[in-house]
Amino acid sequence: MKQSYLALFFLTVLGLCSCRKDGNDIDIKQYDQNQIDAYIKANNLTGMLRDKAGNVDTTGIYYQIQNQGKGEALDYDKRISLVYTIKSLDGKYAVTDTFINRSYNYLGTVAPKGLMLALYNLAKTKGTQARFLIPSRLAYGVSGVGTGSSRLIGNESLDYYVNVLNDVDKYDDISINKYLTNNNLSGYTKIASTMSPVGGSPSIIYRKITQAGTGTVQATQNSTVTVQYTLLLFNGAIADQYNDQDSGNVGTAIGLENGSIQGWKEGLVGVVAGSKVSLIIPSRLAYGLSPQVTTDATTGATVTKIPAGSCLRFEINILGVTN
Repeated sequence: MKQSYLALFFLTVLGLCSCRKDGNDIDIKQYDQNQIDAYIKANNLTGMLRDKAGNVDTTGIYYQIQNQGKGEALDYDKRISLVYTIKSLDGKYAVTDTFINRSYNYLGTVAPKGLMLALYNLAKTKGTQARFLIPSRLAYGVSGVGTGSSRLIGNESLDYYVNVLNDVDKYDDISINKYLTNNNLSGYTKIASTMSPVGGSPSIIYRKITQAGTGTVQATQNSTVTVQYTLLLFNGAIADQYNDQDSGNVGTAIGLENGSIQGWKEGLVGVVAGSKVSLIIPSRLAYGLSPQVTTDATTGATVTKIPAGSCLRFEINILGVTN
């Protein structure tokens, strides 16, 4: 008899422990629904629609199409360029830096699953700008994601703003002009690149000579320039630098033809030794849609140094020019 009571006790405990909200809980849909309904009401959101097929509930994603794009139809085997922000509905998790939140990958690999479904079923085309409320079961589920203070807890639905880029060059130029305005930068000359999309507008390099040089040899696209430089992302983060402390005032030699990005190759034409130059370069003429990564010396983890599709600002000290 004691064994029967003991077995019943353990079964009861097991049943209670399995009542947490996870992907197998039959009430998880209602849990997510209650969470999203409360968020919409608390934030007085209007115009949010629920993803449905006729009268049949599908994903439980809520959405608002702010601008329906006219570009190519999205499909799982096609690459898309995204700019986005994320925050959890409880307000404790937020990743809103659009200079970092960029990706270029196949739609079928986009994570979390809810965002992938929202893009395919609701955004539908390149150029679309939309807001999605993704239920937790289609976000990061019971496990959440991340570590430490930046961790997203489990069972938390997410609020996304997403821009599916159609014309990356146009978006870059808008971003650069906003960056110039927001940072009170002026005096830049526009240089139309020879490496521009077929049938599209030229990609534009923005250049400002902040200090006139004293040298007599002008750089060409075949020159080697000896420089010190600082590379900044548009959020102000220093992504790379080679300065006095690194070089002992010697600088580093870079061949413009084969050893530099296209923005340097075209943007530094005509400069002489002693010049100081500020270059603002669109992503096509920088590293394009390929993220630049490095390895953390402490943890060994791979860290993104320059996100995909990043426009870049270089502050360059020209120490020498050799043709």
